[in-house]
Amino acid sequence: MSAPTAISRRRFSAAAALLPLLGAAGCLSGNPATGPQAPAGDKFAGDVEWWTINLQKNYADYLNGMINSYTSEHGDVKINWVDVPGQDITTKLLATIASGKVPDAVNFTSATTGLFAGQMRDLGEFFSAEELAAYAPGLTEPLKNAQGQQIAVPWYNGGTSLGFYNTALLEPTSFDPKQPPKTFEDALKLATEYHQATGKSATNLIPTSAVLQQNDFPLLSEHKKTAAFNTDEARAFIATFKPLYESGAIAPGAISSDIRNLPQNLENQLIAFSPITVSSNLLNVQKNAPQVYQKIAVTPPVTGASGTYMMPGQQIFGIPAKSDNPAAAAEWLKFVTSAANQVAFCKLVAIYPSAPKALEDPFFTAKTTDATEPADAAIATLIKTFPNSADASLGSGNDEQLRLIFDTEIVAFLTGKKSADQALADAEKSWNTELAKPR
Repeated sequence: MSAPTAISRRRFSAAAALLPLLGAAGCLSGNPATGPQAPAGDKFAGDVEWWTINLQKNYADYLNGMINSYTSEHGDVKINWVDVPGQDITTKLLATIASGKVPDAVNFTSATTGLFAGQMRDLGEFFSAEELAAYAPGLTEPLKNAQGQQIAVPWYNGGTSLGFYNTALLEPTSFDPKQPPKTFEDALKLATEYHQATGKSATNLIPTSAVLQQNDFPLLSEHKKTAAFNTDEARAFIATFKPLYESGAIAPGAISSDIRNLPQNLENQLIAFSPITVSSNLLNVQKNAPQVYQKIAVTPPVTGASGTYMMPGQQIFGIPAKSDNPAAAAEWLKFVTSAANQVAFCKLVAIYPSAPKALEDPFFTAKTTDATEPADAAIATLIKTFPNSADASLGSGNDEQLRLIFDTEIVAFLTGKKSADQALADAEKSWNTELAKPR
């Protein structure tokens, strides 16, 4: 791993996987005691039971160093670190909440905020407006409950989506990697142009729930109890995809339920571009089709008029309502999620911070220069899109099921089994039924 490109590819591989856990990464060590220091002056005391997800194996040195740094300056505080296996975190936290014996600070994912929102303290009691403003607003706002209470704060994430374009295949078109499609309308125009020039499928882009959300359509009402997508504007948007699917400009396999293994993909060159996709797809191309990888232009994903880039999810911290020591827990979380400590963690593994100030560190600013290697360009693009990123989690308590329902109805529409009106109406009815279930 002596070559710079090899190092960047390794770092990108960890970030691009967008996994909710870091347990698959290689063993790394670090000691934040030599970096960010805990502030002096004890205001809070006592034991703080602190839960993380699957970090003990690979990051014990870093986290223990952070604990030692903090407690050396706060002699009356003891941090009791509990690391929970990823597959157990939801059931274990639900069980402790039911028993009443809860941790004081707990790491969970934004995709599960709907499950735990009613069981967490309002962090507005412990974090000032200025302290909450230290995190990116697009990452903190979705971590509020229906009453507007801040039930969690961000920690780290895997970045937003990206756009990938095979420049060799797109030569018969007007595609310019320096001026790539910015909107979904742009992407569909390019798909039509490519199909007309070659007779081949251009992309796997279909109007899933994630695509509607990226295009600024609200999926849930403000109180998160009913669906909000059944509108004239949404019907018009999804209708624009139907003729392209019927003509073959959108690949026939785009409707597959196995979205990780679509039959037409960038690797086999049966499509020419993916205007919005998880960044890990670049790794698949690099591994399985290196000759294609070198032809890939990496860009920000297409988006709506707001220019917001939706992030699939993030790692967050909350304080259970029945915590024995919430004030001390909050002070500890402020330290853990400080910009300096976020940078220290990002130096050990390819994750991205939630504090904009962290990106001012030379560790990140050095990566935003022009890059020709696709993996380098991907890292630089993920950093550049951060200021306009937002957590895409719905906060429903059952996000995965809701998205599956919606996307199934979209497939029925594209294949001619339902009209756009019927597909959205049926999805709306099913969502409202799911949302009405007690959590």
